[in-house]
Amino acid sequence: MADREAVELGAVQRTLFFPLAARAQETGRKRPLLRDPKAVEIAATLDFDAAKYTMTLNTSFVVLRTMIMDWWVSQFLDRHPNGTVVELGTGLNTRFERTDNGTVHWIDLLDEDWLAAVEQLPGPYFFVSDGVLVYLREDAVTGALARIASRFPGAMLAFDTYPQRTFAWEHRMAAKRNLPLWLWPVDDPRTLERLGLRLIESAGVTRPPAGLLARLPARYRFLLPLGGRLMGNGPAISLFQAAPAPAVT
Repeated sequence: MADREAVELGAVQRTLFFPLAARAQETGRKRPLLRDPKAVEIAATLDFDAAKYTMTLNTSFVVLRTMIMDWWVSQFLDRHPNGTVVELGTGLNTRFERTDNGTVHWIDLLDEDWLAAVEQLPGPYFFVSDGVLVYLREDAVTGALARIASRFPGAMLAFDTYPQRTFAWEHRMAAKRNLPLWLWPVDDPRTLERLGLRLIESAGVTRPPAGLLARLPARYRFLLPLGGRLMGNGPAISLFQAAPAPAVT
């Protein structure tokens, strides 16, 4: 391990190893759903306990969650190739490498001192957060979402939320692995519309957007809807749009 780089991260930041390990593991499969050679490269250079952040079920969940968000970002860039994508709470993500169209403006952020910097870049805007917000306090998350909605009218936002009923299981798993607990439950993404957002689409790992589902291998097109009927609704990956600016009269 001497040739690997040690990383010093806070408790929440260490959860970034989960999606990194999942993408790297999936890329190494014979027929991967997602190819992310940059994730493989990063995972190979960092000194971290990969076994602690790799679980079979979790890997499939994270990969599909990532693919849904990548799909929405790519759809946005098809319509707005010179737009700006802002990734919130990133650090070990490689979404830029997976979706870059050569003309996008892209910002990766780890803190909140960023609103003014984003406003210097051209719109339209797409804000995306993958596997991060659930670890933050409700007031911190809703405050940030409300500020985005207020300062970037018409912007798109994509992020994942988790219902309260999933927290007990997750907290047991977190205790076993000495990981931070989830803090922000959302039973219905539509309740977030009070922040100045409009829910465009709410997907899940068993119910990805129709366009993405059509591109998946046949076994996934069959098994994912079946899994959704058996397990019911769980974590949501949602696409919102901030309210447009008031019309000038």
